[in-house]
Amino acid sequence: MLDHATATGSHPHTKVAIIGAGFGGIAMAIRLQQHGIYDFVILEKGSDFGGTWRDNQYPGAACDVQSHLYSLSFAPKSNWSRRYAEAPEIFSYIQDLVTDYNLRAFCRLNTEVLAAHYQADRCLWQLQLQDQSILEAQFVIFASGPLHIPQIPHIPGIEKFQGKVFHSAQWDHTYDLNGKNVASIGTGGSAIQYIPEIAPQCKQLYVMQRTAAWIIPRDERIYPDFEKKLFKKYDWFRKLHRTRLYWSNESRVVPIVKPGIMKFTQKLAELLIKYEVKNPELAKQLTPDYIMGCKRILVSNRYFPTFNRHNVELVTEKIQELTEHSIITQDGKERPIDCLIYGTGFITDPRIYMKNFQCTGLHGAELNDVWKQGAESYYGICVKDFPNLFQLLGPNTLLAHNSVIFMIEAQVEYILQLIKLVDQSHSDAIMVKEQAQDTFNQQVQHMFEKTVWQSGCVSWYQQEGGKNFALWPTYTWKYWLKTKKINAADYQLFNKLT
Repeated sequence: MLDHATATGSHPHTKVAIIGAGFGGIAMAIRLQQHGIYDFVILEKGSDFGGTWRDNQYPGAACDVQSHLYSLSFAPKSNWSRRYAEAPEIFSYIQDLVTDYNLRAFCRLNTEVLAAHYQADRCLWQLQLQDQSILEAQFVIFASGPLHIPQIPHIPGIEKFQGKVFHSAQWDHTYDLNGKNVASIGTGGSAIQYIPEIAPQCKQLYVMQRTAAWIIPRDERIYPDFEKKLFKKYDWFRKLHRTRLYWSNESRVVPIVKPGIMKFTQKLAELLIKYEVKNPELAKQLTPDYIMGCKRILVSNRYFPTFNRHNVELVTEKIQELTEHSIITQDGKERPIDCLIYGTGFITDPRIYMKNFQCTGLHGAELNDVWKQGAESYYGICVKDFPNLFQLLGPNTLLAHNSVIFMIEAQVEYILQLIKLVDQSHSDAIMVKEQAQDTFNQQVQHMFEKTVWQSGCVSWYQQEGGKNFALWPTYTWKYWLKTKKINAADYQLFNKLT
């Protein structure tokens, strides 16, 4: 809630400003209420809650983490329909959370934050909003997530192309693909989901592949009614199921940190491709040339069989240009197309996706400048020289093997401890010490050594030069242990001067 009777009387004020109304922002808002803090506001640039699951409504959109694990432990859902939920069901769950915890009363939709500036003398953040108004907050929490700015590569001639063009995260459901020649660029997590869905509709579907992806089978079983009833009646049964899923996923990190073991998993994945793709030469083209796990491992039962269709062509030649009605590859071959779909994922480097967002901390430190050589923080939550600024799923806290909801919850609890420390110490601000942050990042980069992520391939996990700024490099239970209780010695407290 906003307090319009501020100390200065010039700007509305709130104790906590949460930027983003996806899973992170929702989790933070619920836990604030459960801790008796109601002086907060959620600022969301979109027209509704949901973040990724509001935007990504392409055909076949689904989660690659099991439903019972991809939900909040303190706000569970017992009646998930299937092992891996599809986007509409996840979005519906989010809407239920919004209703159950009255979050609309705390949220300002269609409100983009353009800049954040720290006022050191008053230990307050000033947030510049899209309507040019200013909101002051003692604490600011970035919950915008790393996957919200579509990655759209520039293709020569795109300005001449007269057909339909859209990104998977901006799917145009009014456009009828039936009988159309379609080119889909990319073979990442989104593309392998929508390609099998649209292939039967298209007259011809060209899958433009730059890099093949490792894909493992997907458990598509549904939860029978009796099991859903057991989950609802016996909470211990639901928790036991969730725990089993967690440890099953956690075991996947073993071959990642011990690449020698990954060779056996990779052999099984190769056999899967050969079994599902009938054309041996095509199967070879769909087999990656890098060690499994170096890039994101995808989950699907339907992607490889799609290439057995007569109207689907895998194109591995690089794109040269677009004409008014066709796409031309570097071998000179021209393919007529009516529609171009970008399945190219999202900009993940915060130095890029935050380039238009100015965030200044102590002594005029600008976050983009601080992260110029690579994004770094303390447990993905705090950044030196930026007091009272916290982040969810910040640098080096994304995952390649388990549920990011687990990480979000650990970070939410950690932030609550930091706010509590400020309040109980009668201080106004808290900031991580430089030595603590630097030591942490040295340890993180050391943990990447000899993992599959450093085996030579280039992935979105890395910045230019090869530094992995995205992933947590080991078990998630280790992260939970390290963030379960704050170490006050790693922080310094401040009081306002006026």
